[in-house]
Order: sequence, then C-alpha cells, then structure tokens
Amino acid sequence: MEEILKIEHLVKDFGTNKVLKDIDFSVFKGDVISIIGSSGSGKSTLLRCINMLEDATAGSILYHGKDILKGGVNEDAYRTKVGMVFQSFNLFNNYTVLENCIIGQTHALKRNKAEAKEKAMTYLKKVGMDQYINAKPRQLSGGQKQRVAIARALAMDPEVLLFDEPTSALDPEMVGEVLDVMSNLAKTGMTMLVVTHEMAFARDISSRVIFMSDGKIEEEGSPKEIFYNPRSERTKEFLSRFTNG
Repeated sequence: MEEILKIEHLVKDFGTNKVLKDIDFSVFKGDVISIIGSSGSGKSTLLRCINMLEDATAGSILYHGKDILKGGVNEDAYRTKVGMVFQSFNLFNNYTVLENCIIGQTHALKRNKAEAKEKAMTYLKKVGMDQYINAKPRQLSGGQKQRVAIARALAMDPEVLLFDEPTSALDPEMVGEVLDVMSNLAKTGMTMLVVTHEMAFARDISSRVIFMSDGKIEEEGSPKEIFYNPRSERTKEFLSRFTNG
C-alpha cells in the first residue's frame, strides 16, 4: 500500500497549552480515516497542522517521504495535493458557485479557463450542484454550500482530502446530503481524513477510526474494533454516549 502521509511525534503548543502530544499515524492511498473524540481533544488542530494552516511545535509530517515541516515547501502547491474542506465552507461570497470552483484551479494549477470550467462542472454535477452554477453563496443553504466546497476541493485533483467537521455548521436536515456526498466519494477510492461527530459515518464508511483524547491518540483501529470492542476505558466512555447512534 502506498503511504501518502506519515505523521511522527507531532506536537503543537499554544503557549503553555499542549494541544497535540506526540501524535503518530500514517495515511495510505484509499484510506478513509475518521478522527473522533470530545471537543478540545486536538482533532481540528491536527488537521490544520497537516494542511500547514498551523505551525507544528515539533515532530514531522512526511508527504511521500518528504518532511513538509523542514522548510522549502511551496504551501500552495502542497495544499492542491492535500486539500481541505472546512466547517464554515470558506466560499468567496462575491463569486458564483462556478467561479468559486474555477478560481483555485486557474491560480494554483495554472489551468486555462475552459479546462477549469470543465473540471468544475464535472464535480459540481457529482455533488448535485450543477443546477446552481450562477448562484452566489448567500442564495444557498448550508448543505448546498458545503457540497460546493467539496466540489471546489475535488476540482484541484487532490491526493488526500481533509474534512474538518464538515457537517457541524449545518442544520440537522442538511447533514444527510453532505454525508451522502462523502460516502459516495469514499466508494470511489478517494483518500480522506475526516474529523467528525457523526458516529454512524465513522462506523459505517471509514476504513480506520482514530479516537483522540486530551491531545493524544488514545486508540486506533478498524470501525469494528473501535465501536464494538474498544480497549480503552476512555474510548468506551466516549462511545457510550452514542450507543443509540
């Protein structure tokens, strides 16, 4: 199996607050890894460090064997390969849906407008948003905005997509439409790292689950191991709240 990312001894401090403590794990091609845990356990900070939106305090993040924390990495080029879908969508409000999905391609990938449009339309169709190409974000529901954000990320042809709680800003009735898109993506073999509170998604769609607690990886394993046979008391206690999920 091809190892795309390897996180080694990753530490992140905010002042005296140790948010990540000695994190180690690998991401292989085709993995769908759900990262679960209580709020404040360091999950989103971990993704932000992997996406170079936060500077790690110590440790290594190897992308195809090259440590991106050693300097000399073009952050924009790296982010086209390790894309991110945010909790709050991060769409450009003054651009249409289609323009939102084209701009990154023409700037970062230097694609011509026609090729970028074709790629954008392919993925907007895939997420069911091709009818809305002329709409501005303010005219869309939260679920629709998030689907556009996913299409925008996919149009960059990433190797890995990071999802930072992609459904937590949505009304409950809109969560399903975004999870459906993500489930379909997982079936296509897209490599995904998903910070989520959606336990059914983590249990049913993931190839691996990482449970974080207090800035550390408390337990890692298959969904079956984590959900039905957790070893750690902390994991058991956390999951006991979701037993009806």
